[in-house]
Amino acid sequence: MSLTTIATLALQAAPAAGGAQGGALGLSPLIMMAVLFGIFYFMMIRPQMKRQKEHRALLSALAKGDEVVMSGGLAGRIEDVGESFVRVEIAPGTVVQVQKSAITQVLPKGSLKKS
Repeated sequence: MSLTTIATLALQAAPAAGGAQGGALGLSPLIMMAVLFGIFYFMMIRPQMKRQKEHRALLSALAKGDEVVMSGGLAGRIEDVGESFVRVEIAPGTVVQVQKSAITQVLPKGSLKKS
């Protein structure tokens, strides 16, 4: 038997199989899409939402004197906390103002040495 003969027989048998199962064949793609969405949700969406929630908690707990690392890699001590901006001393006498969202990590007290 050649490959084309096998393909022709498979195509002729397909409608008979679909008729025997009724509407079950039509639900199969919907079930597969639901399973893929569930996997996508638990592997990508849920962990990202958890990280965002933790970052919001970190930003709301900022206080004067906390030692932080910013997204650019700068580390410093918080001098003043505002509504959406934070003033951070990165060196003695050098204070920069950054958005709160730029702060990525709060360091343990005493991590930064005074010069």
